[in-house]
Amino acid sequence: MLIRAVLVCFAAGLWFSVLYKFLVVLLVLAWLIDDQAATFRQMIAEPLVQAIVVLCVFLLLGLLWSEAPLEGRHKWTKYFLLLVYVPFLALLNERRLPWATGAVIAGYCLVLFTGFYQWQVENRQGIPVLNMSYLSFSALLGVGCIVACYFACLCRSTLVRFCLALCALGLLYLQFHQSARGFLLATLATLIITLIAHFRISLSRFAVIAVPVLPVLLLFAYASPVVQERWVQAGADLEHIQQGHFNSSIGYRIALWDVGLYGIAQKPILGQGTGMPEHFFDRTVVQYKQGLYQNLPAFQKTSHFHNDWIEIGMQLGVLGLGALLFLLWAWQRTFRQHGLILAGVCMISFVVLSGMTETFLIFGRIPILLLVITAIAACRQRVKPDNSGITGDNKRQSTPDSKNEKTGKGDKND
Repeated sequence: MLIRAVLVCFAAGLWFSVLYKFLVVLLVLAWLIDDQAATFRQMIAEPLVQAIVVLCVFLLLGLLWSEAPLEGRHKWTKYFLLLVYVPFLALLNERRLPWATGAVIAGYCLVLFTGFYQWQVENRQGIPVLNMSYLSFSALLGVGCIVACYFACLCRSTLVRFCLALCALGLLYLQFHQSARGFLLATLATLIITLIAHFRISLSRFAVIAVPVLPVLLLFAYASPVVQERWVQAGADLEHIQQGHFNSSIGYRIALWDVGLYGIAQKPILGQGTGMPEHFFDRTVVQYKQGLYQNLPAFQKTSHFHNDWIEIGMQLGVLGLGALLFLLWAWQRTFRQHGLILAGVCMISFVVLSGMTETFLIFGRIPILLLVITAIAACRQRVKPDNSGITGDNKRQSTPDSKNEKTGKGDKND
Protein backbone atom coordinates (compact mmCIF):
# COMPACT_ATOMS: atom_id res chain seq x y z
CA MET A 1 0.00 0.00 0.00
CA LEU A 2 2.87 2.39 0.74
CA ILE A 3 4.38 2.30 -2.76
CA ARG A 4 0.95 2.50 -4.34
CA ALA A 5 0.13 5.56 -2.25
CA VAL A 6 3.38 7.25 -3.32
CA LEU A 7 2.63 6.60 -7.00
CA VAL A 8 -0.90 7.95 -6.61
CA CYS A 9 0.27 11.05 -4.75
CA PHE A 10 2.95 11.77 -7.34
CA ALA A 11 0.71 11.24 -10.36
CA ALA A 12 -2.18 13.27 -8.95
CA GLY A 13 -0.06 15.93 -7.22
CA LEU A 14 2.13 16.68 -10.22
CA TRP A 15 0.48 20.08 -10.66
CA PHE A 16 0.86 21.41 -7.13
CA SER A 17 4.10 23.40 -7.17
CA VAL A 18 4.26 23.50 -3.37
CA LEU A 19 4.31 19.70 -3.11
CA TYR A 20 6.09 18.86 -6.34
CA LYS A 21 9.69 18.77 -5.07
CA PHE A 22 8.64 16.82 -2.00
CA LEU A 23 6.79 14.28 -4.14
CA VAL A 24 9.83 13.77 -6.39
CA VAL A 25 11.99 12.99 -3.35
CA LEU A 26 9.28 10.69 -2.01
CA LEU A 27 9.14 8.84 -5.33
CA VAL A 28 12.89 8.25 -5.33
CA LEU A 29 12.81 7.03 -1.72
CA ALA A 30 9.97 4.64 -2.57
CA TRP A 31 12.05 3.22 -5.41
CA LEU A 32 15.00 2.68 -3.08
CA ILE A 33 13.00 0.83 -0.42
CA ASP A 34 10.84 -1.29 -2.74
CA ASP A 35 12.45 -4.70 -3.09
CA GLN A 36 10.29 -5.58 -6.11
CA ALA A 37 11.13 -2.53 -8.20
CA ALA A 38 13.58 -2.83 -11.07
CA THR A 39 17.10 -1.76 -10.15
CA PHE A 40 19.01 0.99 -11.92
CA ARG A 41 21.12 -1.66 -13.67
CA GLN A 42 17.95 -3.14 -15.13
CA MET A 43 16.44 0.25 -15.97
CA ILE A 44 19.54 1.45 -17.83
CA ALA A 45 18.79 -1.18 -20.47
CA GLU A 46 15.80 0.95 -21.52
CA PRO A 47 16.74 3.24 -24.46
CA LEU A 48 14.83 6.22 -23.06
CA VAL A 49 16.55 5.90 -19.69
CA GLN A 50 19.92 5.77 -21.44
CA ALA A 51 19.09 8.92 -23.43
CA ILE A 52 17.99 10.89 -20.37
CA VAL A 53 21.09 9.85 -18.43
CA VAL A 54 23.36 10.77 -21.36
CA LEU A 55 21.79 14.23 -21.62
CA CYS A 56 22.19 14.85 -17.89
CA VAL A 57 25.81 13.63 -17.88
CA PHE A 58 26.66 15.92 -20.80
CA LEU A 59 25.12 18.86 -18.95
CA LEU A 60 27.30 18.13 -15.93
CA LEU A 61 30.36 17.88 -18.16
CA GLY A 62 29.42 21.21 -19.72
CA LEU A 63 30.07 22.88 -16.38
CA LEU A 64 33.79 22.26 -16.95
CA TRP A 65 34.00 24.86 -19.74
CA SER A 66 31.15 27.08 -18.60
CA GLU A 67 31.73 30.62 -17.36
CA ALA A 68 28.26 31.00 -15.87
CA PRO A 69 28.17 32.60 -12.40
CA LEU A 70 27.09 30.54 -9.42
CA GLU A 71 24.15 32.79 -8.64
CA GLY A 72 21.09 32.88 -10.87
CA ARG A 73 18.04 30.81 -11.76
CA HIS A 74 19.96 27.88 -13.32
CA LYS A 75 17.02 26.79 -15.47
CA TRP A 76 19.22 24.12 -17.05
CA THR A 77 18.79 22.06 -13.87
CA LYS A 78 15.19 21.39 -14.96
CA TYR A 79 16.54 18.92 -17.50
CA PHE A 80 17.34 16.66 -14.54
CA LEU A 81 13.62 16.39 -13.74
CA LEU A 82 13.41 14.09 -16.76
CA LEU A 83 15.12 11.49 -14.56
CA VAL A 84 11.81 11.12 -12.70
CA TYR A 85 10.89 8.70 -15.49
CA VAL A 86 13.32 6.14 -14.04
CA PRO A 87 11.80 5.56 -10.56
CA PHE A 88 8.23 5.97 -11.83
CA LEU A 89 8.63 3.26 -14.48
CA ALA A 90 10.60 1.04 -12.09
CA LEU A 91 7.78 1.11 -9.52
CA LEU A 92 4.98 0.32 -11.96
CA ASN A 93 3.61 -3.20 -12.19
CA GLU A 94 0.29 -4.86 -12.98
CA ARG A 95 -1.27 -4.23 -9.57
CA ARG A 96 -0.15 -0.61 -9.32
CA LEU A 97 -0.89 0.36 -12.91
CA PRO A 98 -4.65 1.06 -12.52
CA TRP A 99 -4.00 3.26 -9.48
CA ALA A 100 -1.32 5.29 -11.22
CA THR A 101 -3.47 5.65 -14.35
CA GLY A 102 -6.49 6.75 -12.34
CA ALA A 103 -4.39 9.26 -10.41
CA VAL A 104 -3.05 10.82 -13.63
CA ILE A 105 -6.56 11.13 -15.06
CA ALA A 106 -7.94 12.53 -11.80
CA GLY A 107 -5.12 15.07 -11.52
CA TYR A 108 -5.57 16.12 -15.15
CA CYS A 109 -9.32 16.55 -14.75
CA LEU A 110 -8.84 18.60 -11.58
CA VAL A 111 -6.48 20.97 -13.36
CA LEU A 112 -8.74 21.08 -16.42
CA PHE A 113 -11.85 22.03 -14.44
CA THR A 114 -9.89 24.58 -12.42
CA GLY A 115 -8.59 26.15 -15.62
CA PHE A 116 -12.07 26.13 -17.14
CA TYR A 117 -13.40 27.93 -14.06
CA GLN A 118 -10.63 30.52 -14.25
CA TRP A 119 -11.44 31.18 -17.90
CA GLN A 120 -15.23 31.05 -17.79
CA VAL A 121 -15.98 32.65 -14.40
CA GLU A 122 -12.98 34.82 -13.55
CA ASN A 123 -12.02 35.62 -17.17
CA ARG A 124 -8.37 34.77 -16.53
CA GLN A 125 -5.93 32.68 -18.52
CA GLY A 126 -3.84 29.97 -16.94
CA ILE A 127 -4.35 28.83 -13.36
CA PRO A 128 -2.78 31.31 -10.91
CA VAL A 129 -3.79 29.24 -7.88
CA LEU A 130 -1.55 26.41 -9.17
CA ASN A 131 1.15 28.79 -10.37
CA MET A 132 0.42 27.65 -13.93
CA SER A 133 0.83 30.18 -16.72
CA TYR A 134 -1.38 30.32 -19.80
CA LEU A 135 1.49 28.69 -21.72
CA SER A 136 1.56 25.64 -19.45
CA PHE A 137 -2.23 25.37 -19.44
CA SER A 138 -2.34 25.60 -23.23
CA ALA A 139 0.28 22.84 -23.50
CA LEU A 140 -1.77 20.76 -21.06
CA LEU A 141 -4.88 21.22 -23.20
CA GLY A 142 -2.88 20.26 -26.28
CA VAL A 143 -1.72 17.02 -24.66
CA GLY A 144 -5.28 16.13 -23.68
CA CYS A 145 -6.59 16.92 -27.16
CA ILE A 146 -3.95 14.75 -28.83
CA VAL A 147 -4.49 11.84 -26.41
CA ALA A 148 -8.26 11.98 -26.97
CA CYS A 149 -7.75 12.04 -30.75
CA TYR A 150 -5.33 9.10 -30.50
CA PHE A 151 -7.80 6.91 -28.61
CA ALA A 152 -10.61 8.00 -30.94
CA CYS A 153 -8.54 6.68 -33.85
CA LEU A 154 -8.02 3.31 -32.17
CA CYS A 155 -11.39 2.76 -30.52
CA ARG A 156 -13.69 0.08 -31.94
CA SER A 157 -16.93 1.54 -30.58
CA THR A 158 -18.49 4.24 -32.76
CA LEU A 159 -20.20 5.85 -29.76
CA VAL A 160 -17.00 6.00 -27.71
CA ARG A 161 -15.09 7.27 -30.73
CA PHE A 162 -17.65 10.06 -31.16
CA CYS A 163 -17.40 11.00 -27.47
CA LEU A 164 -13.60 11.10 -27.63
CA ALA A 165 -13.68 13.24 -30.77
CA LEU A 166 -16.11 15.59 -29.05
CA CYS A 167 -13.79 15.74 -26.03
CA ALA A 168 -10.83 16.56 -28.29
CA LEU A 169 -12.80 19.37 -29.95
CA GLY A 170 -13.79 20.74 -26.54
CA LEU A 171 -10.19 20.84 -25.37
CA LEU A 172 -9.13 22.41 -28.65
CA TYR A 173 -11.84 25.07 -28.31
CA LEU A 174 -10.58 25.92 -24.84
CA GLN A 175 -7.01 26.05 -26.16
CA PHE A 176 -8.13 28.61 -28.75
CA HIS A 177 -8.97 30.89 -25.81
CA GLN A 178 -5.42 30.82 -24.43
CA SER A 179 -2.78 33.22 -25.75
CA ALA A 180 -0.17 30.55 -26.50
CA ARG A 181 0.11 30.62 -30.29
CA GLY A 182 3.04 28.21 -30.43
CA PHE A 183 1.36 25.40 -28.50
CA LEU A 184 -1.90 25.85 -30.42
CA LEU A 185 -0.09 25.50 -33.75
CA ALA A 186 1.88 22.52 -32.40
CA THR A 187 -1.39 20.84 -31.37
CA LEU A 188 -3.05 21.43 -34.74
CA ALA A 189 0.00 20.19 -36.65
CA THR A 190 0.26 17.09 -34.43
CA LEU A 191 -3.42 16.28 -34.99
CA ILE A 192 -2.86 16.47 -38.76
CA ILE A 193 0.20 14.21 -38.52
CA THR A 194 -1.72 11.76 -36.33
CA LEU A 195 -4.63 11.47 -38.77
CA ILE A 196 -2.33 11.07 -41.77
CA ALA A 197 -0.23 8.42 -39.99
CA HIS A 198 -3.26 6.48 -38.74
CA PHE A 199 -5.37 6.43 -41.89
CA ARG A 200 -2.30 6.27 -44.17
CA ILE A 201 -3.82 8.75 -46.56
CA SER A 202 -2.12 10.94 -49.10
CA LEU A 203 -1.92 14.69 -48.65
CA SER A 204 -4.36 15.22 -51.52
CA ARG A 205 -6.95 12.95 -49.93
CA PHE A 206 -6.35 14.59 -46.57
CA ALA A 207 -7.05 17.97 -48.17
CA VAL A 208 -10.48 16.65 -49.21
CA ILE A 209 -11.17 15.46 -45.66
CA ALA A 210 -9.93 18.74 -44.21
CA VAL A 211 -12.54 20.78 -46.12
CA PRO A 212 -15.35 20.17 -43.57
CA VAL A 213 -12.92 20.47 -40.64
CA LEU A 214 -11.51 23.83 -41.67
CA PRO A 215 -14.78 25.75 -41.08
CA VAL A 216 -14.87 24.38 -37.52
CA LEU A 217 -11.38 25.71 -36.84
CA LEU A 218 -12.26 29.03 -38.42
CA LEU A 219 -15.35 29.19 -36.22
CA PHE A 220 -13.19 28.51 -33.15
CA ALA A 221 -10.84 31.30 -34.18
CA TYR A 222 -13.69 33.70 -34.91
CA ALA A 223 -15.34 32.97 -31.56
CA SER A 224 -12.09 33.58 -29.68
CA PRO A 225 -11.23 37.22 -28.93
CA VAL A 226 -7.82 35.98 -27.81
CA VAL A 227 -6.98 34.63 -31.27
CA GLN A 228 -8.13 37.84 -32.92
CA GLU A 229 -6.09 39.91 -30.48
CA ARG A 230 -2.97 37.81 -31.03
CA TRP A 231 -3.44 38.00 -34.80
CA VAL A 232 -3.54 41.80 -34.65
CA GLN A 233 -0.54 41.77 -32.31
CA ALA A 234 1.40 39.56 -34.73
CA GLY A 235 0.80 42.08 -37.52
CA ALA A 236 1.96 44.92 -35.30
CA ASP A 237 5.06 42.92 -34.28
CA LEU A 238 6.02 42.38 -37.92
CA GLU A 239 5.65 46.10 -38.63
CA HIS A 240 7.94 46.93 -35.68
CA ILE A 241 10.51 44.42 -36.92
CA GLN A 242 10.55 46.07 -40.34
CA GLN A 243 11.28 49.35 -38.56
CA GLY A 244 14.21 47.76 -36.70
CA HIS A 245 12.42 47.40 -33.35
CA PHE A 246 12.54 43.94 -31.80
CA ASN A 247 10.93 44.69 -28.43
CA SER A 248 7.86 42.56 -29.17
CA SER A 249 6.87 38.92 -28.80
CA ILE A 250 7.87 37.82 -32.31
CA GLY A 251 10.78 40.25 -32.57
CA TYR A 252 12.23 39.07 -29.27
CA ARG A 253 12.17 35.45 -30.41
CA ILE A 254 13.81 36.32 -33.73
CA ALA A 255 16.56 38.17 -31.88
CA LEU A 256 17.09 35.26 -29.48
CA TRP A 257 17.36 32.75 -32.32
CA ASP A 258 19.70 35.02 -34.27
CA VAL A 259 22.07 35.47 -31.34
CA GLY A 260 21.72 31.79 -30.41
CA LEU A 261 22.78 30.58 -33.85
CA TYR A 262 25.68 33.02 -33.72
CA GLY A 263 26.73 31.58 -30.36
CA ILE A 264 26.55 28.02 -31.66
CA ALA A 265 28.63 28.98 -34.70
CA GLN A 266 31.33 30.38 -32.40
CA LYS A 267 31.75 27.11 -30.49
CA PRO A 268 30.01 24.44 -32.56
CA ILE A 269 31.52 21.33 -30.97
CA LEU A 270 31.15 21.85 -27.22
CA GLY A 271 29.00 24.97 -27.05
CA GLN A 272 29.32 27.88 -24.67
CA GLY A 273 28.97 25.68 -21.59
CA THR A 274 26.13 24.63 -19.30
CA GLY A 275 24.13 27.57 -17.98
CA MET A 276 25.71 30.08 -20.37
CA PRO A 277 22.94 30.90 -22.92
CA GLU A 278 21.27 33.79 -21.08
CA HIS A 279 24.59 35.30 -20.00
CA PHE A 280 25.95 35.01 -23.54
CA PHE A 281 22.91 36.83 -24.91
CA ASP A 282 23.13 39.73 -22.43
CA ARG A 283 26.85 40.09 -23.10
CA THR A 284 26.70 39.75 -26.88
CA VAL A 285 23.77 42.01 -27.82
CA VAL A 286 25.75 45.10 -26.84
CA GLN A 287 28.06 44.73 -29.87
CA TYR A 288 26.31 42.20 -32.13
CA LYS A 289 25.09 43.76 -35.40
CA GLN A 290 26.01 47.24 -34.21
CA GLY A 291 23.86 46.86 -31.10
CA LEU A 292 20.63 46.10 -32.97
CA TYR A 293 19.30 44.08 -30.01
CA GLN A 294 21.02 45.93 -27.16
CA ASN A 295 17.75 47.16 -25.59
CA LEU A 296 16.17 43.72 -25.35
CA PRO A 297 17.55 42.75 -21.89
CA ALA A 298 15.68 45.78 -20.55
CA PHE A 299 12.55 44.76 -22.49
CA GLN A 300 12.52 41.29 -20.94
CA LYS A 301 14.89 39.49 -18.61
CA THR A 302 16.75 36.81 -20.53
CA SER A 303 15.71 33.37 -19.36
CA HIS A 304 15.98 30.94 -22.27
CA PHE A 305 16.09 30.92 -26.07
CA HIS A 306 12.51 29.81 -26.83
CA ASN A 307 13.78 26.85 -28.83
CA ASP A 308 14.90 23.44 -27.58
CA TRP A 309 17.55 23.00 -30.26
CA ILE A 310 19.13 26.43 -29.90
CA GLU A 311 19.00 26.21 -26.11
CA ILE A 312 20.85 22.90 -25.91
CA GLY A 313 23.12 23.81 -28.83
CA MET A 314 24.19 26.99 -27.06
CA GLN A 315 25.09 25.02 -23.96
CA LEU A 316 26.68 21.90 -25.45
CA GLY A 317 27.04 22.47 -29.20
CA VAL A 318 26.97 19.40 -31.44
CA LEU A 319 27.39 17.26 -28.32
CA GLY A 320 24.10 18.54 -26.93
CA LEU A 321 22.28 18.39 -30.26
CA GLY A 322 23.33 14.76 -30.60
CA ALA A 323 22.07 14.04 -27.09
CA LEU A 324 18.72 15.67 -27.91
CA LEU A 325 18.40 13.65 -31.11
CA PHE A 326 19.23 10.51 -29.15
CA LEU A 327 16.53 11.39 -26.62
CA LEU A 328 13.86 11.81 -29.30
CA TRP A 329 14.95 8.62 -31.07
CA ALA A 330 14.92 6.64 -27.82
CA TRP A 331 11.48 8.02 -26.91
CA GLN A 332 10.10 6.89 -30.26
CA ARG A 333 11.85 3.52 -29.92
CA THR A 334 10.24 2.97 -26.51
CA PHE A 335 6.79 3.25 -28.07
CA ARG A 336 7.78 1.22 -31.11
CA GLN A 337 9.17 -1.72 -29.15
CA HIS A 338 5.88 -1.91 -27.21
CA GLY A 339 3.83 -1.90 -30.40
CA LEU A 340 2.61 1.70 -29.98
CA ILE A 341 3.90 3.23 -33.18
CA LEU A 342 1.09 5.78 -33.60
CA ALA A 343 1.44 6.88 -29.98
CA GLY A 344 5.13 7.48 -30.58
CA VAL A 345 4.36 9.56 -33.66
CA CYS A 346 1.89 11.67 -31.66
CA MET A 347 4.25 12.17 -28.73
CA ILE A 348 7.42 12.97 -30.65
CA SER A 349 5.60 15.24 -33.09
CA PHE A 350 4.18 17.32 -30.26
CA VAL A 351 7.51 17.50 -28.43
CA VAL A 352 9.43 18.54 -31.55
CA LEU A 353 6.85 21.07 -32.74
CA SER A 354 6.43 22.59 -29.28
CA GLY A 355 10.19 22.87 -28.99
CA MET A 356 10.31 25.12 -32.05
CA THR A 357 8.94 28.14 -30.16
CA GLU A 358 9.59 27.17 -26.52
CA THR A 359 12.25 25.35 -24.53
CA PHE A 360 9.75 22.56 -24.07
CA LEU A 361 11.94 20.05 -22.24
CA ILE A 362 12.44 22.45 -19.33
CA PHE A 363 8.93 23.85 -19.57
CA GLY A 364 7.13 23.32 -16.29
CA ARG A 365 5.67 19.90 -15.63
CA ILE A 366 4.33 19.11 -19.10
CA PRO A 367 7.37 17.00 -20.19
CA ILE A 368 7.06 15.07 -16.93
CA LEU A 369 3.40 14.39 -17.73
CA LEU A 370 4.43 13.02 -21.13
CA LEU A 371 7.04 10.77 -19.52
CA VAL A 372 4.47 9.54 -17.00
CA ILE A 373 2.09 8.75 -19.88
CA THR A 374 4.94 6.96 -21.66
CA ALA A 375 5.70 4.84 -18.58
CA ILE A 376 2.03 3.93 -18.10
CA ALA A 377 1.62 3.01 -21.77
CA ALA A 378 4.76 0.87 -21.74
CA CYS A 379 3.73 -0.90 -18.54
CA ARG A 380 0.22 -1.55 -19.83
CA GLN A 381 1.55 -3.18 -22.99
CA ARG A 382 3.98 -5.23 -20.94
CA VAL A 383 1.61 -6.70 -18.36
CA LYS A 384 -1.86 -6.75 -19.89
CA PRO A 385 -3.31 -8.47 -22.97
CA ASP A 386 -5.25 -6.29 -25.39
CA ASN A 387 -8.82 -7.29 -24.56
CA SER A 388 -10.33 -3.83 -24.28
CA GLY A 389 -12.40 -1.86 -26.76
CA ILE A 390 -9.28 -0.15 -28.06
CA THR A 391 -7.08 -1.65 -30.70
CA GLY A 392 -3.31 -1.59 -30.43
CA ASP A 393 -1.07 0.26 -32.88
CA ASN A 394 0.78 -2.89 -33.72
CA LYS A 395 0.47 -6.58 -32.93
CA ARG A 396 4.06 -6.72 -31.72
CA GLN A 397 4.64 -6.52 -28.00
CA SER A 398 7.81 -6.58 -26.02
CA THR A 399 8.92 -9.34 -23.73
CA PRO A 400 7.48 -8.86 -20.24
CA ASP A 401 9.79 -7.66 -17.53
CA SER A 402 9.80 -10.55 -15.12
CA LYS A 403 10.83 -8.50 -12.12
CA ASN A 404 8.08 -5.94 -12.56
CA GLU A 405 5.51 -8.73 -12.84
CA LYS A 406 6.37 -10.20 -9.47
CA THR A 407 3.32 -8.96 -7.63
CA GLY A 408 2.70 -11.49 -4.93
CA LYS A 409 -0.38 -11.28 -2.73
CA GLY A 410 1.69 -10.81 0.37
CA ASP A 411 3.51 -7.70 -0.83
CA LYS A 412 3.08 -5.23 2.01
CA ASN A 413 4.54 -2.36 0.00
CA ASP A 414 2.20 -2.75 -2.96
